[in-house]
Amino acid sequence: MKENKEVKISYWAAHLTTIVSVTLVLLIVGVIAMAGIGARSETQRLKEQLELSVIMADTVADASAAQIADRIKSEPYAHSVKVITKAQALDNWTKETGEDLEKTFGVNPLSPEVTFGINADYASPASIKKIATQLEKLPGVDSVGAPDATMVERMNENIEKLAIGLGIIALVMILISFVLINNTVHLSIYARRFSIHTMQLVGATNGFIKRPFISDNMLSGLIAGGLASAILAAIMWFAPDAGFAVLHSVIGWELFAAVAGVLILTGTLLCAFAAWIATARYLHKNYDELFK
Repeated sequence: MKENKEVKISYWAAHLTTIVSVTLVLLIVGVIAMAGIGARSETQRLKEQLELSVIMADTVADASAAQIADRIKSEPYAHSVKVITKAQALDNWTKETGEDLEKTFGVNPLSPEVTFGINADYASPASIKKIATQLEKLPGVDSVGAPDATMVERMNENIEKLAIGLGIIALVMILISFVLINNTVHLSIYARRFSIHTMQLVGATNGFIKRPFISDNMLSGLIAGGLASAILAAIMWFAPDAGFAVLHSVIGWELFAAVAGVLILTGTLLCAFAAWIATARYLHKNYDELFK
């Protein structure tokens, strides 16, 4: 029993550095991934806040405006379609200005409107202009109020810059993570290079020699990915208590589960690949080169 305990302690001591290093690297990669997902969700939300207003002619009744609204609902670019009747338009005007137009003119001079949001895929100046042009040709439509094209273009440019920046950071972190993981695994296998040479002397094949090193480091990567995911899960769990409830709205648990799965898989594969490279390096060295 004592001998088994010593072997277990020796195993964890040999892989502790690898597990800690890989956990920290994967944790940073996970934070970047979650930031990217959050930015994408927020981008989607901002784009879909863009709203167009279809202003009907004075002679158009509320029923005709409702028909226009039904037609817009069937289009792929629209969501949250809403009809503002003549009475509602008058009520809104009165609340905003305090002026009773019906009392002033004797009739309600306002016309019904149809407002709707734009789906994110259509939130570009060219698409919005095309949609507005199509709607202006419909019978009974007086004009179409659309967001300022300059504002939309500037928003899209900022979003694109943010996406490129996060992509570059993520790529750099992945490269750094592989280098760190490779160096950590290399040091772990370097300490056992004489064992590799001894196994070669007794006739062990390269595949047989590589197998335990790769499997051990795959386990280390699996544990590191699980630890990194657990830390991120704890951050997600306690975020509302810390005043960051918005984190749950932009990154749900389903998306987090996908990130956690990728982290575990990435840690496992990177450690396995690094172990394969490091082990192969010592398989082609003679005894004297092992001291270098």
